[in-house]
Amino acid sequence: MTEYGRGEGSEPWHPEDPYGDGGWEGQQAHADQQSPYGGQPQHYPQQQPQYDNGGWGDGQQAAYGQAQQQYPQHDGQYDQHQQYNQQQYNQQQYDQQQHQQYDEQGYHGQQQSYDQNGNGWATGTQAQVPYQADPSDPYGQQAAAYGAGQQDYYGSPDAYPPPEPPSRRRAEPEPQIDWDPGPDQGEHAFFAGDDDSEDDSDDPKGGRGDRRGRGDKGGKSGKKRKSGCACLVVLLVFGGGTAGVGYFGYQFYQNRFGAAPDYAGDGTSEMVTVQVPKGAGGYAIGRLLKDAGVVKSVDAFVSAQEQNPKGKAIQAGAYLLKKEMSAESAVVMMLDRKSQNNVLVAPGLRNLNVYKRIDEKLDLASGTTKKIAEKKYKSLGLPSWANDNEDIKDPLEGFLYPGTYPAAKGMKPETVLKEMVAQAAETYGKYDLEAKAKALKLDNPLQVITVASLVQAEGKTEDDYRKMAEVVYNRLNLANPETYGLLQFDSTFNYLKNESDIRISESEIKSNKDPYNTYTNKGLPPGPIDNPGDVALKAALNPTDDGWYYFVATDGLKTTEFAKTHAEFLRLKDKFDASTGS
Repeated sequence: MTEYGRGEGSEPWHPEDPYGDGGWEGQQAHADQQSPYGGQPQHYPQQQPQYDNGGWGDGQQAAYGQAQQQYPQHDGQYDQHQQYNQQQYNQQQYDQQQHQQYDEQGYHGQQQSYDQNGNGWATGTQAQVPYQADPSDPYGQQAAAYGAGQQDYYGSPDAYPPPEPPSRRRAEPEPQIDWDPGPDQGEHAFFAGDDDSEDDSDDPKGGRGDRRGRGDKGGKSGKKRKSGCACLVVLLVFGGGTAGVGYFGYQFYQNRFGAAPDYAGDGTSEMVTVQVPKGAGGYAIGRLLKDAGVVKSVDAFVSAQEQNPKGKAIQAGAYLLKKEMSAESAVVMMLDRKSQNNVLVAPGLRNLNVYKRIDEKLDLASGTTKKIAEKKYKSLGLPSWANDNEDIKDPLEGFLYPGTYPAAKGMKPETVLKEMVAQAAETYGKYDLEAKAKALKLDNPLQVITVASLVQAEGKTEDDYRKMAEVVYNRLNLANPETYGLLQFDSTFNYLKNESDIRISESEIKSNKDPYNTYTNKGLPPGPIDNPGDVALKAALNPTDDGWYYFVATDGLKTTEFAKTHAEFLRLKDKFDASTGS
Protein backbone atom coordinates (compact mmCIF):
# COMPACT_ATOMS: atom_id res chain seq x y z
CA MET A 1 0.00 0.00 0.00
CA THR A 2 1.06 3.62 -0.46
CA GLU A 3 1.98 5.99 2.28
CA TYR A 4 -1.39 7.66 1.93
CA GLY A 5 -3.23 4.42 2.74
CA ARG A 6 -5.54 2.77 0.27
CA GLY A 7 -8.81 0.89 0.38
CA GLU A 8 -9.36 -2.59 -0.91
CA GLY A 9 -8.79 -3.11 -4.59
CA SER A 10 -10.76 -5.21 -7.05
CA GLU A 11 -8.08 -7.46 -8.54
CA PRO A 12 -5.23 -9.62 -7.21
CA TRP A 13 -1.75 -8.21 -7.10
CA HIS A 14 0.76 -9.26 -9.68
CA PRO A 15 4.51 -8.72 -9.36
CA GLU A 16 4.65 -7.03 -12.72
CA ASP A 17 1.36 -5.19 -12.22
CA PRO A 18 1.74 -2.88 -9.23
CA TYR A 19 -1.44 -0.99 -10.13
CA GLY A 20 -3.66 -4.05 -10.31
CA ASP A 21 -4.82 -3.55 -13.88
CA GLY A 22 -2.32 -5.80 -15.65
CA GLY A 23 -0.27 -2.88 -16.85
CA TRP A 24 -0.33 -2.17 -20.49
CA GLU A 25 -0.91 -5.88 -21.23
CA GLY A 26 -3.54 -6.17 -18.54
CA GLN A 27 -5.79 -3.72 -20.27
CA GLN A 28 -5.86 -5.94 -23.32
CA ALA A 29 -6.59 -8.93 -21.17
CA HIS A 30 -9.64 -7.32 -19.77
CA ALA A 31 -10.93 -6.79 -23.23
CA ASP A 32 -10.98 -10.53 -24.20
CA GLN A 33 -10.65 -12.15 -20.75
CA GLN A 34 -7.42 -13.95 -21.75
CA SER A 35 -4.34 -14.31 -19.73
CA PRO A 36 -1.53 -11.91 -20.46
CA TYR A 37 0.83 -14.88 -20.17
CA GLY A 38 -0.31 -16.73 -23.23
CA GLY A 39 -3.45 -18.13 -21.71
CA GLN A 40 -1.57 -20.58 -19.52
CA PRO A 41 -2.04 -20.66 -15.82
CA GLN A 42 0.98 -19.43 -13.99
CA HIS A 43 2.76 -21.51 -11.37
CA TYR A 44 3.82 -19.70 -8.29
CA PRO A 45 6.65 -21.22 -6.37
CA GLN A 46 6.71 -21.27 -2.64
CA GLN A 47 7.64 -17.90 -1.27
CA GLN A 48 8.54 -16.66 2.11
CA PRO A 49 6.37 -14.01 3.71
CA GLN A 50 7.61 -10.63 2.66
CA TYR A 51 6.61 -7.03 3.18
CA ASP A 52 4.24 -5.70 0.58
CA ASN A 53 4.21 -1.96 0.56
CA GLY A 54 1.10 -1.06 -1.30
CA GLY A 55 0.40 -4.08 -3.52
CA TRP A 56 -3.05 -4.62 -4.83
CA GLY A 57 -4.88 -7.80 -3.70
CA ASP A 58 -7.75 -9.37 -5.44
CA GLY A 59 -10.43 -7.74 -3.43
CA GLN A 60 -8.26 -7.08 -0.36
CA GLN A 61 -5.48 -4.63 0.52
CA ALA A 62 -2.64 -5.59 2.78
CA ALA A 63 -2.48 -3.58 5.94
CA TYR A 64 0.54 -1.85 7.42
CA GLY A 65 2.72 -4.33 9.20
CA GLN A 66 0.99 -7.25 7.58
CA ALA A 67 3.05 -9.56 5.41
CA GLN A 68 2.14 -10.20 1.83
CA GLN A 69 -0.34 -13.02 1.27
CA GLN A 70 1.53 -16.28 0.91
CA TYR A 71 0.45 -18.63 -1.79
CA PRO A 72 -0.25 -22.32 -0.86
CA GLN A 73 2.56 -24.90 -1.06
CA HIS A 74 0.63 -27.37 -3.18
CA ASP A 75 0.72 -27.32 -6.94
CA GLY A 76 -2.59 -25.62 -7.25
CA GLN A 77 -2.77 -23.24 -10.19
CA TYR A 78 -3.99 -19.76 -10.19
CA ASP A 79 -7.16 -19.61 -12.18
CA GLN A 80 -7.29 -16.37 -13.99
CA HIS A 81 -10.86 -16.98 -15.07
CA GLN A 82 -12.06 -17.53 -11.50
CA GLN A 83 -14.74 -15.06 -10.80
CA TYR A 84 -15.54 -13.23 -7.66
CA ASN A 85 -18.57 -13.90 -5.59
CA GLN A 86 -21.50 -12.92 -7.79
CA GLN A 87 -23.58 -11.77 -4.83
CA GLN A 88 -21.01 -9.06 -3.95
CA TYR A 89 -19.56 -8.13 -7.36
CA ASN A 90 -22.50 -8.34 -9.73
CA GLN A 91 -22.67 -4.57 -9.98
CA GLN A 92 -18.95 -3.87 -9.93
CA GLN A 93 -16.97 -3.63 -13.12
CA TYR A 94 -13.52 -2.36 -13.68
CA ASP A 95 -13.59 1.19 -14.93
CA GLN A 96 -10.55 2.41 -16.76
CA GLN A 97 -11.41 6.03 -15.99
CA GLN A 98 -11.75 5.75 -12.20
CA HIS A 99 -10.85 3.52 -9.27
CA GLN A 100 -13.29 0.92 -8.11
CA GLN A 101 -14.96 1.87 -4.87
CA TYR A 102 -16.63 -0.33 -2.34
CA ASP A 103 -20.34 -0.48 -2.31
CA GLU A 104 -21.38 0.33 1.21
CA GLN A 105 -24.36 -2.00 0.89
CA GLY A 106 -22.37 -4.93 -0.47
CA TYR A 107 -19.13 -4.67 1.51
CA HIS A 108 -20.19 -3.34 4.87
CA GLY A 109 -18.33 -5.32 7.50
CA GLN A 110 -16.99 -7.75 4.96
CA GLN A 111 -13.47 -8.46 3.61
CA GLN A 112 -11.98 -10.98 1.21
CA SER A 113 -9.37 -13.53 2.06
CA TYR A 114 -7.53 -16.18 0.18
CA ASP A 115 -8.63 -19.79 0.64
CA GLN A 116 -5.66 -21.69 2.01
CA ASN A 117 -7.13 -24.91 0.59
CA GLY A 118 -6.42 -23.80 -2.93
CA ASN A 119 -9.97 -22.86 -3.76
CA GLY A 120 -9.11 -19.34 -4.77
CA TRP A 121 -10.55 -16.22 -3.25
CA ALA A 122 -13.57 -16.36 -0.99
CA THR A 123 -15.74 -13.84 0.65
CA GLY A 124 -17.11 -13.65 4.10
CA THR A 125 -16.77 -11.88 7.32
CA GLN A 126 -13.36 -12.85 8.63
CA ALA A 127 -10.99 -11.20 11.00
CA GLN A 128 -7.64 -10.05 9.80
CA VAL A 129 -4.79 -12.23 10.85
CA PRO A 130 -1.92 -10.18 12.16
CA TYR A 131 1.56 -11.00 10.92
CA GLN A 132 4.86 -10.53 12.52
CA ALA A 133 6.17 -7.04 11.85
CA ASP A 134 9.14 -6.53 9.62
CA PRO A 135 11.91 -4.84 11.60
CA SER A 136 13.00 -2.90 8.53
CA ASP A 137 9.54 -1.56 7.92
CA PRO A 138 9.19 1.99 9.34
CA TYR A 139 5.47 1.49 9.39
CA GLY A 140 5.61 -1.85 11.07
CA GLN A 141 4.67 -0.58 14.48
CA GLN A 142 1.57 1.18 13.29
CA ALA A 143 -2.01 0.12 13.86
CA ALA A 144 -3.29 -3.18 12.55
CA ALA A 145 -5.42 -4.02 9.58
CA TYR A 146 -7.41 -1.69 7.43
CA GLY A 147 -10.67 -0.87 9.04
CA ALA A 148 -9.49 -1.81 12.55
CA GLY A 149 -9.02 1.70 13.96
CA GLN A 150 -6.88 2.90 11.02
CA GLN A 151 -7.72 6.47 9.99
CA ASP A 152 -9.43 6.74 6.65
CA TYR A 153 -7.42 9.28 4.66
CA TYR A 154 -9.99 9.38 1.88
CA GLY A 155 -12.99 10.10 4.04
CA SER A 156 -12.49 13.88 4.32
CA PRO A 157 -13.16 16.41 1.58
CA ASP A 158 -9.60 17.79 1.82
CA ALA A 159 -7.83 14.43 1.21
CA TYR A 160 -5.53 13.99 -1.76
CA PRO A 161 -6.79 11.55 -4.44
CA PRO A 162 -5.08 8.19 -4.75
CA PRO A 163 -2.40 7.91 -7.40
CA GLU A 164 -3.51 6.84 -10.82
CA PRO A 165 -1.76 4.56 -13.28
CA PRO A 166 -0.21 6.25 -16.31
CA SER A 167 -2.95 5.11 -18.61
CA ARG A 168 -5.58 6.83 -16.51
CA ARG A 169 -3.83 10.09 -15.80
CA ARG A 170 -5.24 13.13 -17.49
CA ALA A 171 -3.28 16.20 -18.40
CA GLU A 172 -3.96 19.13 -16.08
CA PRO A 173 -6.07 21.73 -17.91
CA GLU A 174 -4.30 24.96 -18.67
CA PRO A 175 -5.55 27.99 -16.70
CA GLN A 176 -7.98 30.13 -18.63
CA ILE A 177 -8.24 33.89 -18.42
CA ASP A 178 -10.95 36.18 -19.67
CA TRP A 179 -8.59 38.74 -21.11
CA ASP A 180 -5.18 38.39 -22.65
CA PRO A 181 -3.06 41.29 -21.40
CA GLY A 182 -0.51 40.80 -24.11
CA PRO A 183 3.08 39.55 -24.12
CA ASP A 184 4.52 42.69 -22.56
CA GLN A 185 1.84 43.54 -20.07
CA GLY A 186 0.66 41.89 -16.93
CA GLU A 187 -2.85 41.62 -15.75
CA HIS A 188 -3.49 44.22 -13.09
CA ALA A 189 -4.80 42.85 -9.83
CA PHE A 190 -7.59 45.44 -9.82
CA PHE A 191 -9.23 43.73 -12.84
CA ALA A 192 -8.05 40.13 -12.25
CA GLY A 193 -10.04 38.93 -9.29
CA ASP A 194 -7.23 36.53 -8.22
CA ASP A 195 -7.29 37.86 -4.72
CA ASP A 196 -10.67 36.30 -4.10
CA SER A 197 -10.41 33.14 -6.23
CA GLU A 198 -9.56 30.93 -3.30
CA ASP A 199 -11.40 32.76 -0.56
CA ASP A 200 -14.66 32.87 -2.49
CA SER A 201 -14.82 29.07 -2.97
CA ASP A 202 -17.05 27.49 -0.36
CA ASP A 203 -17.62 24.18 -2.18
CA PRO A 204 -17.10 21.42 0.40
CA LYS A 205 -16.38 18.92 -2.39
CA GLY A 206 -13.47 20.86 -3.73
CA GLY A 207 -10.43 19.73 -1.72
CA ARG A 208 -6.83 20.45 -2.36
CA GLY A 209 -6.90 17.99 -5.18
CA ASP A 210 -9.74 19.70 -6.99
CA ARG A 211 -8.15 21.03 -10.14
CA ARG A 212 -11.24 22.72 -11.46
CA GLY A 213 -11.21 25.63 -8.99
CA ARG A 214 -8.80 27.85 -10.91
CA GLY A 215 -10.51 27.91 -14.21
CA ASP A 216 -14.16 27.11 -13.59
CA LYS A 217 -17.11 29.37 -14.16
CA GLY A 218 -17.03 30.57 -10.57
CA GLY A 219 -13.59 32.11 -11.13
CA LYS A 220 -14.77 33.75 -14.31
CA SER A 221 -17.80 35.17 -12.55
CA GLY A 222 -15.57 36.63 -9.84
CA LYS A 223 -13.40 38.28 -12.46
CA LYS A 224 -16.42 39.61 -14.26
CA ARG A 225 -17.76 41.04 -11.02
CA LYS A 226 -14.40 42.71 -10.36
CA SER A 227 -14.28 44.11 -13.86
CA GLY A 228 -17.85 45.36 -13.55
CA CYS A 229 -17.08 47.13 -10.29
CA ALA A 230 -13.99 48.69 -11.79
CA CYS A 231 -15.95 49.97 -14.78
CA LEU A 232 -18.60 51.37 -12.46
CA VAL A 233 -15.96 53.21 -10.41
CA VAL A 234 -14.38 54.63 -13.56
CA LEU A 235 -17.80 55.69 -14.82
CA LEU A 236 -18.62 57.43 -11.56
CA VAL A 237 -15.26 59.21 -11.49
CA PHE A 238 -15.56 60.47 -15.04
CA GLY A 239 -19.23 61.33 -14.56
CA GLY A 240 -18.51 63.26 -11.37
CA GLY A 241 -15.62 65.07 -13.00
CA THR A 242 -17.76 66.06 -15.95
CA ALA A 243 -20.53 67.31 -13.65
CA GLY A 244 -18.02 69.29 -11.57
CA VAL A 245 -16.47 70.89 -14.63
CA GLY A 246 -19.91 71.80 -15.92
CA TYR A 247 -20.99 73.32 -12.60
CA PHE A 248 -17.88 75.41 -12.10
CA GLY A 249 -17.93 76.40 -15.73
CA TYR A 250 -21.48 77.65 -15.34
CA GLN A 251 -20.53 79.54 -12.18
CA PHE A 252 -17.55 81.07 -13.96
CA TYR A 253 -19.77 82.17 -16.82
CA GLN A 254 -22.34 83.64 -14.43
CA ASN A 255 -19.66 85.49 -12.47
CA ARG A 256 -18.01 86.91 -15.58
CA PHE A 257 -20.85 87.39 -18.03
CA GLY A 258 -24.16 86.68 -16.29
CA ALA A 259 -26.29 89.17 -14.39
CA ALA A 260 -25.62 89.37 -10.66
CA PRO A 261 -28.37 88.04 -8.35
CA ASP A 262 -30.70 90.85 -7.33
CA TYR A 263 -34.02 91.46 -5.60
CA ALA A 264 -36.89 93.16 -7.39
CA GLY A 265 -38.81 96.18 -6.17
CA ASP A 266 -38.38 98.75 -3.40
CA GLY A 267 -38.08 96.24 -0.56
CA THR A 268 -40.25 95.09 2.30
CA SER A 269 -41.74 97.11 5.14
CA GLU A 270 -39.01 95.94 7.52
CA MET A 271 -36.38 98.62 8.14
CA VAL A 272 -32.74 98.17 9.10
CA THR A 273 -29.91 100.58 9.92
CA VAL A 274 -26.58 100.13 8.13
CA GLN A 275 -23.47 101.97 9.30
CA VAL A 276 -20.93 102.75 6.60
CA PRO A 277 -17.47 103.51 7.98
CA LYS A 278 -15.28 106.25 6.67
CA GLY A 279 -13.31 105.36 3.57
CA ALA A 280 -15.58 102.45 2.58
CA GLY A 281 -15.80 101.85 -1.17
CA GLY A 282 -18.49 100.29 -3.30
CA TYR A 283 -17.60 96.66 -2.56
CA ALA A 284 -17.29 97.31 1.19
CA ILE A 285 -20.67 99.04 1.24
CA GLY A 286 -22.18 96.24 -0.84
CA ARG A 287 -20.98 93.62 1.64
CA LEU A 288 -22.50 95.58 4.53
CA LEU A 289 -25.82 95.83 2.70
CA LYS A 290 -25.81 92.15 1.76
CA ASP A 291 -25.05 91.09 5.35
CA ALA A 292 -27.93 93.28 6.57
CA GLY A 293 -30.33 91.70 4.04
CA VAL A 294 -30.82 94.91 2.04
CA VAL A 295 -29.43 93.67 -1.30
CA LYS A 296 -29.05 90.16 -2.65
CA SER A 297 -25.47 90.39 -3.90
CA VAL A 298 -22.46 92.68 -3.68
CA ASP A 299 -21.96 92.75 -7.45
CA ALA A 300 -25.52 93.93 -8.01
CA PHE A 301 -24.98 96.92 -5.70
CA VAL A 302 -21.60 97.82 -7.21
CA SER A 303 -23.10 97.70 -10.70
CA ALA A 304 -26.05 99.90 -9.67
CA GLN A 305 -23.74 102.39 -7.96
CA GLU A 306 -21.59 102.70 -11.07
CA GLN A 307 -24.63 103.19 -13.31
CA ASN A 308 -26.00 106.00 -11.10
CA PRO A 309 -24.33 109.36 -11.91
CA LYS A 310 -24.39 110.33 -8.21
CA GLY A 311 -23.48 106.89 -6.91
CA LYS A 312 -20.00 107.94 -5.83
CA ALA A 313 -21.50 110.58 -3.52
CA ILE A 314 -22.47 107.94 -0.95
CA GLN A 315 -20.42 108.74 2.15
CA ALA A 316 -19.80 107.31 5.56
CA GLY A 317 -22.68 107.37 7.97
CA ALA A 318 -25.77 105.52 9.10
CA TYR A 319 -28.53 104.75 6.64
CA LEU A 320 -32.09 103.65 7.36
CA LEU A 321 -32.96 101.20 4.56
CA LYS A 322 -35.54 98.55 3.71
CA LYS A 323 -34.80 94.86 3.48
CA GLU A 324 -34.73 92.96 0.17
CA MET A 325 -34.44 96.01 -2.04
CA SER A 326 -33.23 95.98 -5.58
CA ALA A 327 -29.69 97.31 -5.82
CA GLU A 328 -30.88 100.28 -7.88
CA SER A 329 -33.47 101.22 -5.24
CA ALA A 330 -30.86 100.90 -2.47
CA VAL A 331 -28.52 103.36 -4.20
CA VAL A 332 -31.33 105.89 -4.71
CA MET A 333 -32.44 105.60 -1.09
CA MET A 334 -28.91 106.05 0.24
CA LEU A 335 -28.57 109.25 -1.75
CA ASP A 336 -31.76 110.58 -0.18
CA ARG A 337 -30.94 112.62 2.94
CA LYS A 338 -34.14 111.42 4.60
CA SER A 339 -32.76 107.90 4.82
CA GLN A 340 -29.43 108.99 6.25
CA ASN A 341 -29.31 108.44 10.02
CA ASN A 342 -26.22 110.57 10.43
CA VAL A 343 -25.05 113.58 12.34
CA LEU A 344 -23.24 116.03 10.14
CA VAL A 345 -20.63 118.15 11.89
CA ALA A 346 -19.87 121.03 9.56
CA PRO A 347 -16.61 123.01 9.91
CA GLY A 348 -17.10 125.88 12.39
CA LEU A 349 -20.14 124.24 14.07
CA ARG A 350 -20.24 124.80 17.84
CA ASN A 351 -20.71 121.92 20.25
CA LEU A 352 -24.12 123.12 21.43
CA ASN A 353 -25.45 122.65 17.90
CA VAL A 354 -23.83 119.23 17.62
CA TYR A 355 -25.44 118.06 20.86
CA LYS A 356 -28.82 119.22 19.63
CA ARG A 357 -28.47 117.23 16.38
CA ILE A 358 -27.49 114.08 18.22
CA ASP A 359 -30.56 114.36 20.44
CA GLU A 360 -32.74 114.65 17.37
CA LYS A 361 -31.21 111.65 15.58
CA LEU A 362 -31.32 109.42 18.63
CA ASP A 363 -34.81 110.59 19.51
CA LEU A 364 -33.69 111.83 22.93
CA ALA A 365 -34.94 114.67 25.07
CA SER A 366 -33.31 118.03 24.37
CA GLY A 367 -30.16 118.58 26.44
CA THR A 368 -29.52 114.84 27.05
CA THR A 369 -26.31 114.71 25.03
CA LYS A 370 -25.01 117.98 26.53
CA LYS A 371 -25.37 116.58 30.05
CA ILE A 372 -23.57 113.37 29.12
CA ALA A 373 -20.75 115.38 27.51
CA GLU A 374 -20.25 117.44 30.65
CA LYS A 375 -20.30 114.34 32.83
CA LYS A 376 -18.24 111.85 30.75
CA TYR A 377 -15.86 114.04 28.71
CA LYS A 378 -12.78 112.56 30.43
CA SER A 379 -13.66 109.05 29.18
CA LEU A 380 -14.20 110.00 25.55
CA GLY A 381 -10.55 109.94 24.46
CA LEU A 382 -9.33 113.55 24.57
CA PRO A 383 -5.60 114.13 24.00
CA SER A 384 -3.52 114.72 27.09
CA TRP A 385 -2.87 118.37 26.19
CA ALA A 386 -6.62 119.19 25.92
CA ASN A 387 -8.61 120.98 28.65
CA ASP A 388 -5.62 122.68 30.25
CA ASN A 389 -7.57 125.76 31.33
CA GLU A 390 -10.18 125.96 34.05
CA ASP A 391 -11.94 128.79 32.22
CA ILE A 392 -12.81 126.54 29.28
CA LYS A 393 -16.53 126.45 28.93
CA ASP A 394 -16.72 123.08 27.11
CA PRO A 395 -13.76 120.66 27.23
CA LEU A 396 -15.02 118.98 24.01
CA GLU A 397 -15.10 122.23 22.00
CA GLY A 398 -12.77 121.93 19.06
CA PHE A 399 -12.63 118.08 19.41
CA LEU A 400 -15.88 117.07 17.72
CA TYR A 401 -14.15 116.89 14.40
CA PRO A 402 -16.16 117.89 11.28
CA GLY A 403 -17.56 114.95 9.38
CA THR A 404 -20.52 112.57 9.07
CA TYR A 405 -21.15 110.12 11.89
CA PRO A 406 -23.74 107.36 12.36
CA ALA A 407 -26.46 108.34 14.81
CA ALA A 408 -29.40 105.95 14.57
CA LYS A 409 -32.15 105.39 17.05
CA GLY A 410 -31.04 103.02 19.79
CA MET A 411 -27.44 104.23 19.88
CA LYS A 412 -26.01 105.91 22.97
CA PRO A 413 -24.88 109.57 22.84
CA GLU A 414 -21.46 108.77 24.25
CA THR A 415 -20.90 106.31 21.42
CA VAL A 416 -21.43 109.05 18.85
CA LEU A 417 -19.30 111.56 20.78
CA LYS A 418 -16.46 109.11 21.22
CA GLU A 419 -16.22 108.52 17.50
CA MET A 420 -16.02 112.27 16.85
CA VAL A 421 -13.29 112.77 19.46
CA ALA A 422 -11.36 109.82 18.07
CA GLN A 423 -11.43 111.37 14.62
CA ALA A 424 -10.16 114.71 15.99
CA ALA A 425 -7.34 113.05 17.92
CA GLU A 426 -6.31 111.08 14.84
CA THR A 427 -6.28 114.17 12.63
CA TYR A 428 -4.42 116.36 15.11
CA GLY A 429 -1.94 113.58 15.66
CA LYS A 430 -0.83 113.85 12.04
CA TYR A 431 0.69 117.25 12.81
CA ASP A 432 3.46 117.91 15.26
CA LEU A 433 1.39 120.46 17.12
CA GLU A 434 3.81 120.92 19.99
CA ALA A 435 6.63 121.88 17.66
CA LYS A 436 4.30 124.02 15.58
CA ALA A 437 3.09 125.83 18.68
CA LYS A 438 6.64 126.82 19.63
CA ALA A 439 7.42 127.96 16.13
CA LEU A 440 4.32 130.18 16.16
CA LYS A 441 5.10 131.55 19.65
CA LEU A 442 2.12 129.81 21.21
CA ASP A 443 2.08 128.13 24.62
CA ASN A 444 0.68 124.67 23.72
CA PRO A 445 -1.09 122.64 21.00
CA LEU A 446 -4.47 123.67 22.38
CA GLN A 447 -3.78 127.28 21.38
CA VAL A 448 -3.09 126.13 17.82
CA ILE A 449 -6.60 124.63 17.72
CA THR A 450 -7.96 127.86 19.25
CA VAL A 451 -6.35 129.96 16.51
CA ALA A 452 -7.78 127.59 13.88
CA SER A 453 -11.26 128.00 15.42
CA LEU A 454 -10.95 131.81 15.20
CA VAL A 455 -9.88 131.61 11.57
CA GLN A 456 -12.78 129.24 10.86
CA ALA A 457 -15.28 131.61 12.51
CA GLU A 458 -14.08 134.87 10.94
CA GLY A 459 -13.06 133.73 7.46
CA LYS A 460 -15.48 133.72 4.55
CA THR A 461 -13.47 131.94 1.87
CA GLU A 462 -10.42 129.73 1.72
CA ASP A 463 -8.43 132.69 0.37
CA ASP A 464 -9.20 134.60 3.56
CA TYR A 465 -8.00 131.95 6.00
CA ARG A 466 -4.23 132.48 5.75
CA LYS A 467 -4.61 136.29 5.94
CA MET A 468 -6.92 135.86 8.89
CA ALA A 469 -4.34 133.66 10.65
CA GLU A 470 -1.68 136.36 10.12
CA VAL A 471 -4.00 138.98 11.65
CA VAL A 472 -4.33 136.78 14.79
CA TYR A 473 -0.61 136.25 15.22
CA ASN A 474 0.20 139.95 14.59
CA ARG A 475 -2.32 141.16 17.14
CA LEU A 476 -1.15 138.71 19.77
CA ASN A 477 2.13 140.55 19.80
CA LEU A 478 1.89 142.84 22.81
CA ALA A 479 4.29 145.29 21.21
CA ASN A 480 2.25 145.79 18.08
CA PRO A 481 1.47 149.51 17.56
CA GLU A 482 -2.12 148.94 16.46
CA THR A 483 -3.94 146.83 19.14
CA TYR A 484 -1.25 146.19 21.76
CA GLY A 485 -2.25 142.56 22.28
CA LEU A 486 -6.02 142.82 21.92
CA LEU A 487 -7.69 140.60 19.30
CA GLN A 488 -11.03 142.44 19.35
CA PHE A 489 -12.94 139.61 17.53
CA ASP A 490 -16.72 139.68 17.54
CA SER A 491 -16.80 135.88 17.18
CA THR A 492 -15.42 135.32 20.69
CA PHE A 493 -18.07 137.54 22.24
CA ASN A 494 -20.82 135.81 20.24
CA TYR A 495 -19.51 132.45 21.49
CA LEU A 496 -19.92 133.35 25.14
CA LYS A 497 -23.36 134.72 24.31
CA ASN A 498 -24.15 131.69 22.10
CA GLU A 499 -25.13 134.04 19.35
CA SER A 500 -24.02 134.94 15.83
CA ASP A 501 -24.75 138.63 15.70
CA ILE A 502 -22.39 140.95 13.89
CA ARG A 503 -24.12 144.00 15.26
CA ILE A 504 -22.79 144.39 18.79
CA SER A 505 -22.91 147.75 20.60
CA GLU A 506 -19.65 149.16 21.89
CA SER A 507 -21.10 149.68 25.35
CA GLU A 508 -22.16 146.00 25.58
CA ILE A 509 -18.75 144.80 24.58
CA LYS A 510 -16.81 146.98 26.94
CA SER A 511 -19.02 146.17 29.89
CA ASN A 512 -18.52 142.37 29.65
CA LYS A 513 -15.36 141.05 31.30
CA ASP A 514 -15.77 137.34 30.44
CA PRO A 515 -12.47 135.58 29.57
CA TYR A 516 -13.86 134.85 26.11
CA ASN A 517 -14.41 138.60 25.45
CA THR A 518 -11.31 139.52 23.45
CA TYR A 519 -12.28 143.20 23.54
CA THR A 520 -11.56 143.41 27.24
CA ASN A 521 -9.00 140.56 27.60
CA LYS A 522 -5.65 140.42 25.80
CA GLY A 523 -4.49 137.28 24.11
CA LEU A 524 -6.45 134.20 23.04
CA PRO A 525 -9.68 133.00 24.64
CA PRO A 526 -9.32 130.04 27.09
CA GLY A 527 -10.16 127.51 24.39
CA PRO A 528 -11.56 126.93 20.91
CA ILE A 529 -14.85 128.55 20.03
CA ASP A 530 -15.92 126.00 17.41
CA ASN A 531 -14.76 122.86 15.60
CA PRO A 532 -12.35 123.95 12.83
CA GLY A 533 -11.96 122.03 9.62
CA ASP A 534 -8.88 120.97 7.70
CA VAL A 535 -8.55 124.19 5.69
CA ALA A 536 -8.67 126.44 8.73
CA LEU A 537 -6.20 124.24 10.62
CA LYS A 538 -3.69 124.28 7.78
CA ALA A 539 -4.06 128.04 7.46
CA ALA A 540 -3.35 128.45 11.19
CA LEU A 541 -0.17 126.42 10.75
CA ASN A 542 0.93 128.37 7.67
CA PRO A 543 -0.17 132.04 7.83
CA THR A 544 0.80 134.76 5.36
CA ASP A 545 3.48 137.31 6.14
CA ASP A 546 2.13 140.47 4.55
CA GLY A 547 1.65 142.69 7.63
CA TRP A 548 -2.13 142.46 7.96
CA TYR A 549 -3.72 143.77 11.19
CA TYR A 550 -7.32 144.52 10.24
CA PHE A 551 -10.19 142.97 8.25
CA VAL A 552 -13.79 144.05 7.59
CA ALA A 553 -16.67 142.21 5.88
CA THR A 554 -17.53 145.18 3.76
CA ASP A 555 -20.79 143.68 2.39
CA GLY A 556 -21.64 142.11 5.70
CA LEU A 557 -21.83 138.59 4.17
CA LYS A 558 -19.24 137.17 1.82
CA THR A 559 -16.63 139.81 1.08
CA THR A 560 -13.77 140.37 3.52
CA GLU A 561 -11.18 143.09 2.98
CA PHE A 562 -7.91 143.46 4.90
CA ALA A 563 -5.91 146.52 6.07
CA LYS A 564 -2.46 147.07 7.55
CA THR A 565 -3.06 150.37 9.36
CA HIS A 566 -5.79 151.86 11.49
CA ALA A 567 -6.49 154.57 8.87
CA GLU A 568 -7.15 151.89 6.24
CA PHE A 569 -9.40 150.13 8.70
CA LEU A 570 -11.55 153.25 9.16
CA ARG A 571 -12.11 153.52 5.39
CA LEU A 572 -13.20 149.89 5.27
CA LYS A 573 -15.54 150.52 8.20
CA ASP A 574 -17.24 153.37 6.34
CA LYS A 575 -17.70 151.08 3.37
CA PHE A 576 -19.35 148.51 5.63
CA ASP A 577 -21.70 151.11 7.12
CA ALA A 578 -22.70 152.25 3.67
CA SER A 579 -23.48 148.73 2.48
CA THR A 580 -25.53 147.81 5.53
CA GLY A 581 -27.30 151.17 6.00
CA SER A 582 -26.17 151.65 9.53
